[in-house]
Amino acid sequence: MTPKEKIILTGDRPTGRLHIGHYVGSLRRRVELQNSGQFDKIFVFEADAQALTDNIENPEKVRQNVIEVALDYLACGLDPQKSTLFIQSQIPELCELSFYFMDLVSVSRLQRNPTVKTEIQMRNFEASIPVGFFTYPISQAADIAAFKATTVPVGEDQEPMLEQCREIVRRFNYIYGDTLVEPNILLPENSACLRLPGTDGKAKMSKSLGNCIYLSDSADEVCRKVKTMYTDPTHLQVSDPGHLEGNTVFTYLDAFSTDEQVKTYCPDYNSLAEMKEHYTRGGLGDMKCKKLLMSVLHDTLEPIRQRRAEYEKDIPAVYDILKKGCEVARETAAATMDEVRRAMKINYFDDNALIEEQSKRYGK
Repeated sequence: MTPKEKIILTGDRPTGRLHIGHYVGSLRRRVELQNSGQFDKIFVFEADAQALTDNIENPEKVRQNVIEVALDYLACGLDPQKSTLFIQSQIPELCELSFYFMDLVSVSRLQRNPTVKTEIQMRNFEASIPVGFFTYPISQAADIAAFKATTVPVGEDQEPMLEQCREIVRRFNYIYGDTLVEPNILLPENSACLRLPGTDGKAKMSKSLGNCIYLSDSADEVCRKVKTMYTDPTHLQVSDPGHLEGNTVFTYLDAFSTDEQVKTYCPDYNSLAEMKEHYTRGGLGDMKCKKLLMSVLHDTLEPIRQRRAEYEKDIPAVYDILKKGCEVARETAAATMDEVRRAMKINYFDDNALIEEQSKRYGK
């Protein structure tokens, strides 16, 4: 690898179909970056081994969702000719690197990770947290470091994880010499995309809460979900002044709509800003705003649905894309691990100087 190489690594846990929060949080940006021509290599993976840390008694859930996520990836525009799509568990080098990284991190440091704290509370783990889940920042660091990623496009909630990865890589390089690459985080440019709330106004989309709009939802399903979306509980009459803060419909419009779409579907307004001003002044009903959102989401999701339907016609071909991606990914990770073992001086059988030294020592 030359120092000038720009490499992206990013991925998702295959615990369910991907939703529009995933799309605006990272998927859309991944496709843009893939097509920008600014990066030498792009790796996108399904973290199935990580998904098993809190689904170890239900591996079938993860197994079934590997294909769901792959279909979502391809439907959104990830191109196997430009991006390497692979499955985490098929790259054993990642486990080896995680094992070495564990010696570079303290338990107290993992406990301070705010993302880990949030995930523990969300899953009600408390003291019964599986060790594998507790150490997933280390696993994630190994995923990134094994591919020498320079850029990791993720949502805002993953920022503490990236910082932990940088700390681990920095410490490894300090002890063993300059071997691995410290990654940089790439957050969504649109602040509304940093973390899209659920349709019920809750802080995070979650399958268990039933507040997601999935990329694979039919047009009718999307419309039904938008109609029930949380808006402003104080906006009882059309004439009442409305509030934008915490209003999920406008949060979604911020994330998805363009002024051109607003002018097309609501000709009374030249921009979303004008529509917001009318809403806060009073005289604009929630349903008109929801109808605009339905149209905007349809523009985004219909091409994705159509591409997904095409890929669904040949599932063996999708698995073949993943298999070929795994072969490329494993070759890359294996090359990194050769460098890691050499730096750590545990490449015993390739170290001729060591063998010669020991021969002289015992040949006296």
